[in-house]
Amino acid sequence: MKVGNVGIGGDNPIRVQSMITCDTMDTEASIQQTIELAEAGCEIVRITAPTVKDSRNLEHIVKGLRERGCNVPIVADIHFKPEAAMEAAKWVEKVRINPGNYADSKKFVIREYTDEQYTAELNRIRERFSPLVELCKTRGVAMRIGTNHGSLSDRILNRYGDTPLGMVESALEFARIARDLDYHDFVFSMKASNPKVMIAAYRLLVARLNELGPDWNYPLHLGVTEAGEGEDARIKSSIGIGSLLADGIGDTIRVSLTEDSPHEIPVAKALIENINKTSNSQLSTLNSQLPFDPFSYQRRATETISVAGIGDPGQRIELGGTQLIRVVVRQATFDKIAHKIDRMGDYKPEIVYEDANIIAIDPRDDEAIAKLNAQQSAQFVTVTDEIDLPVIAAIRLLAAKLHARHPILLKDVFNCRASVSDPGVSQKRPTDFLKTLLTASTNIGSLLCDGIGDAILVQGEEAPGQALRLSYNILQAAGSRIFKTDYVACPSCGRTLFNLQTTTAKIKTATLHLKGVKIAIMGCIVNGPGEMADADFGYVGGAPGKVNLYVGKTAVKFNIPEAEAVDRLKDLIREHGKWVDPAPQPTPVEAVS
Repeated sequence: MKVGNVGIGGDNPIRVQSMITCDTMDTEASIQQTIELAEAGCEIVRITAPTVKDSRNLEHIVKGLRERGCNVPIVADIHFKPEAAMEAAKWVEKVRINPGNYADSKKFVIREYTDEQYTAELNRIRERFSPLVELCKTRGVAMRIGTNHGSLSDRILNRYGDTPLGMVESALEFARIARDLDYHDFVFSMKASNPKVMIAAYRLLVARLNELGPDWNYPLHLGVTEAGEGEDARIKSSIGIGSLLADGIGDTIRVSLTEDSPHEIPVAKALIENINKTSNSQLSTLNSQLPFDPFSYQRRATETISVAGIGDPGQRIELGGTQLIRVVVRQATFDKIAHKIDRMGDYKPEIVYEDANIIAIDPRDDEAIAKLNAQQSAQFVTVTDEIDLPVIAAIRLLAAKLHARHPILLKDVFNCRASVSDPGVSQKRPTDFLKTLLTASTNIGSLLCDGIGDAILVQGEEAPGQALRLSYNILQAAGSRIFKTDYVACPSCGRTLFNLQTTTAKIKTATLHLKGVKIAIMGCIVNGPGEMADADFGYVGGAPGKVNLYVGKTAVKFNIPEAEAVDRLKDLIREHGKWVDPAPQPTPVEAVS
């Protein structure tokens, strides 16, 4: 399909998208930010259109862009108002609608829908949605049917729950209406802030589209919404987006960062460059040979074993079973930091590879695997570095053949000192830390979200401090081991009611020491309450200069002046018994390197 002059899906390359952050009524700023994104390599630009007035101004924005020679396709981002979508479709190349709040309700009302009531709701939606479909069909305007985990309608929530299945069914209801009107220029998306939910939703969508037939093979747009900022956001995005791309799923991507939008583009481009899209394409058919359920997370059921720890001689550490997923280092790495272990805080190694009696094998060696499976005791197993398979495929193959009782060590790369041409196989150690981060996050994070892995080893990064920080941050982003405060923060857009970057920085400064507490920072209410369902506390723009505070997805404090809101958030955390005072800061020591 085409969005303006840009082809999506089929043999087209994976496309990079982003979104401007200014007020849509500021025509000049909108034009300038769009041009900056296009110059950075963004191929499709999205602009929020919350009202009919905003949508009407898209005419002037698009006209100004074309007069300046910028032909990047423009997408109108619509929530809540069909009238705004109808106006926007007159001026742009694509309209994004969210099934959860387009002509639908989201009040978190618990009620049972009879089949007749459910059908009546669908008929009401058809009546509201059909005019947009007809207009887009007439004008040659594309559409994204973009489900967000945080904004499923009450109707969907009550029938399917807050689940990947609910996300898929929500999108398919709107797709069926479009198809009934012989309109097919649309893409799907299944965004969530939790990579496990996002991955499962896209896999389930692919399976459902395959079941429905070849004429349902629509393009897919990938994204982890509300990923946040900095290294954590890049890790979370590469876990969600990278793992799906590695399985051959996805036609366009957006890396959502709580930063200036042009910062998203190099990350997205590096993710695409870092993926050999066909090397691991096992999940496009979602066959029964996979060693895990691709549609729901469950950790592989291994036995708990004891291996040598890093402490005094004789210290043991448990792994496997329900134990924490452990962080492993090579002896050479440990030797560089042994004198600093007591000053490394939360980023300490737990196991030295050479001391842990790890058995490294080729998963294609059936004789070696049969020998391991015949042993009475569980063994700590990994894939040998001397192998010519992609990391994800190799470790999945090992997990499929190895009895589940044996714990598995995950690696980010194999044979990291070898120079080979295939980026999907063994890799030369990258010199660019972003590429190192994306590789490690995609390979290890994908497997963790599959439920595979009892320990991890990042060996593609030489600096011990960075490798250890990356290891723990991957575990945190995958939801596998929570050791610090977790933040869900949306990227800015024209709907945002406060400065997200400075506000996020203030909240982090005040709360970064609260280990295990999850805080959501949302610029507006579009996805706020839903995406905060997994968070302990939420900070949401309610009106210009005003903030609402949430516990879970329930608003408990309203219209707080922005200047007071961070302190009131701290008070709310205290009220719920999750506040601790920051520990005194130790005297700074030299950096671990």
